[in-house]
Amino acid sequence: MTSTPSDTSETAVQAVEPTPAKTRPTRADRSQSVQPVLEKLFELYPHLFGAEFLPLKLGIFQELLAAHPEQFERDSLKAALGLHTRSTRYLQCVAAGKQRHDLQGVAVADVSPEHVYLALLELFRRRQGRTKEDLRPKLRAQLLAAFEASGLSRQDYLTRVQTNDADANALLEEALAEHDLKMAKQEALLRAFESSGKTPAEFADMYGLNERDVNAAVNRKRRLESAATTS
Repeated sequence: MTSTPSDTSETAVQAVEPTPAKTRPTRADRSQSVQPVLEKLFELYPHLFGAEFLPLKLGIFQELLAAHPEQFERDSLKAALGLHTRSTRYLQCVAAGKQRHDLQGVAVADVSPEHVYLALLELFRRRQGRTKEDLRPKLRAQLLAAFEASGLSRQDYLTRVQTNDADANALLEEALAEHDLKMAKQEALLRAFESSGKTPAEFADMYGLNERDVNAAVNRKRRLESAATTS
C-alpha cells in the first residue's frame, strides 16, 4: 500500500552500479551483515534497542558516529539503523505515537503526524498480507485516533500526510468523515445539554446516555474556548 517509512536523518546513499540479480544480497543477508552492529547498539543503549523499542531522535545517526568513532563504521551503522527503523517492532512504537528519545533515553520530541501515518499504513500492509481478514476497519479506527491525537485541523492533516496511494487516501477520508460525524453528534448533544438546565449526571440519566460522553462534550467546548482566548 505504501513504502516503508524510514526516519533516520541520514540522506540517501548516492546511486551506485546495481548489483546483478543473481548476487544481490537478500534481506536475510543484509540482516546478518549488520547483526554485530545491532548487538553493539543493544549493548550500549538497551533502553532504546532492547526489549522495548523507542522512536529515535532525528539526527541520532550523527550522534552515534560522534560518540563512538571506534565502534561504528559509517556505512554499516547506516545500514543497521535502516534495518532497525524498518522493523515491525520499531514501526509499532512509532505508530503508537510515542515520543522520540535521545541517546540518554530522554524524550525530546513528538513523532510527526506524517511518520505516525506512514507507520500505520506499513503495518497494515504487512498484516493484511498475512491474513484473509479485512483489516481496513481497524486501520480506519487507527487513522481516526492518529488524526485526533495530532491536534491538527482537517486540512492541515491532509496536507501533511496524503500520499499518491489512492486506497490509503480513501481510507483516510472515511476516517475523517467518521470524525466529522462524531463532532456533529457531540455538538448536538452539547446544545441539548446547555438548554436543559441539568447537571451532566441528570442529563445523562434523563436521556439514557453515558455521563462520560456528556462531560467529554462539555470539556471539549471549554478547551476550544480556552484556546480561542489565549490565541
